[in-house]
Amino acid sequence: MRRYLPFIIVALVGIVTLACGTMLYRARRVAVAPAATTARGLEKRGDKLAHILGNPDAPVVVEEFGDFECPPCANLSEPINQIEREYRGRVCVIFRNFPLPSHKHAQEAAQAAEAAGLQGKFWQMHDVLYREQSIWSKAADVRPLFKAYAGTIGADPVQFEKDVSSEPVKRRVAGDQQQGVVLGVSTTPSIFINGQLVAPTQLNPAGLRAGIDKASKATK
Repeated sequence: MRRYLPFIIVALVGIVTLACGTMLYRARRVAVAPAATTARGLEKRGDKLAHILGNPDAPVVVEEFGDFECPPCANLSEPINQIEREYRGRVCVIFRNFPLPSHKHAQEAAQAAEAAGLQGKFWQMHDVLYREQSIWSKAADVRPLFKAYAGTIGADPVQFEKDVSSEPVKRRVAGDQQQGVVLGVSTTPSIFINGQLVAPTQLNPAGLRAGIDKASKATK
């Protein structure tokens, strides 16, 4: 045993050195990581809180009232994300829940997004729900799927399960719906650009870009 002791000590020193080096490297990476310049969560715009993607102070606001079980909403989800990236800093996207009673799981999906939002994961759940819409919308029971989605986006599934049917979550969904009703929303997607309702024929990437460009010129 004594004959192998020096080799064991050298090996242990090497392992400790490697571990320390790895930790230092990761710490340095975190230290030099650039600060986020855009919002991806519940942010304040004026005097109201909203789920904002992009610069909360952007001159152009794309505000969507959407239903996670609505296929046209799903079709526009990634194009809207892309538009926000293209107009970086000049456009912010606001999403508001407007689950339609004709869609079996729409209310539960809205609550799932809000429950994830309590953990700072609203937009991640937003994207997953639209991306996987064709799967969960056909399920008899969506709760296990939504809990699994929460885990895949880095949320605590146990906390998510507690929050998804909570009163604060239900109030947020109801508040979005009420705001939509006040604005005359009756279908999804309903999108407003700086307060102006986008015509149904313009609910496509090219139409939205045209509306944003027009709003940008008006703000100048």
